[in-house]
Amino acid sequence: MTQKIERTFTVAQPASHVWSYLSDFRSTNDWDPGTEQTTLASGDGGVGTVYENVSSFAGKKVEITYTVQALDPGRQITLLGESSSFTATDTITVEASGAGSTVTYEAEFEFHGLARLADPFMSLPLKKLGDDAQKSLKETLESL
Repeated sequence: MTQKIERTFTVAQPASHVWSYLSDFRSTNDWDPGTEQTTLASGDGGVGTVYENVSSFAGKKVEITYTVQALDPGRQITLLGESSSFTATDTITVEASGAGSTVTYEAEFEFHGLARLADPFMSLPLKKLGDDAQKSLKETLESL
């Protein structure tokens, strides 16, 4: 079973500025409440670029390797995150909206191994994760 969170919001920053910031996944260091550290492991930001992430999720530290799977420069980036207990597909879309931008952040989680047993109980923690990330991301983008 796949769990999904999706958040869409508008900020008063130009789409080019928002894209430039969000297309470098190291920006999660600033806005993702669960991220302890994201570093660039290899690549130039394009397809195949690898980021190493350490996050706290449900009270545990999780090491996740994110690889850029698809890139529509200036508009959308999709990353595949792999850990020992889950696979995540994160898609960030940025679109111009008047003088500002509309940002859509989607994350799909598929749990593996023993973590699959917790899958039915993950809806609330994932909802909170999505709500917290949206709030922090919006505040961070507005302050750029």
